[in-house]
Amino acid sequence: MTAVMISVSCPDRPGLVAAITGCLFDLGINLGDSSFAMLGAGAEFNSVCDLPPDTTAVELDQALRGLPELADARVHVRPFELDSSHGAMGRITHRIIVSGGDRPGLVARLSEVFGQFNANIVRMDAQRVPEQNLYVTRFSVNIAERDAACLATITNTAGELGLSCHVEKI
Repeated sequence: MTAVMISVSCPDRPGLVAAITGCLFDLGINLGDSSFAMLGAGAEFNSVCDLPPDTTAVELDQALRGLPELADARVHVRPFELDSSHGAMGRITHRIIVSGGDRPGLVARLSEVFGQFNANIVRMDAQRVPEQNLYVTRFSVNIAERDAACLATITNTAGELGLSCHVEKI
């Protein structure tokens, strides 16, 4: 099977995920690792999928571009040349939510802590909620070693920045 990376970027509107995933389903494509996010007034969908033998990347690209919901979208379908399976570092061991006032360098500081402990960030999502002066960052991570020390350092770093930290072990 041929693995492809599908990337769609466009103005946000209701029905985008339904249109994209419906098209993939109609072509016999099962979703692999996928994400969707509203980014400002835009939206972004990404997915790594295996194409069935009777479908090419060009056909998939044309099918997506033909969707009315994607009329003004940037659509890219390209070969995904890496292994589409995660391996051990892709297994999520903890979810961490850090929230509070927006601070420059917040994501960088927290990411550096994960790096110091050789923890792998599997997913990260950050959202600004201006009407509440709130910034919420969610990390899904693999902490393979010294997890108590890593989590204590993350919690302390968040506290130094005046932020709250919630940790969930998976």
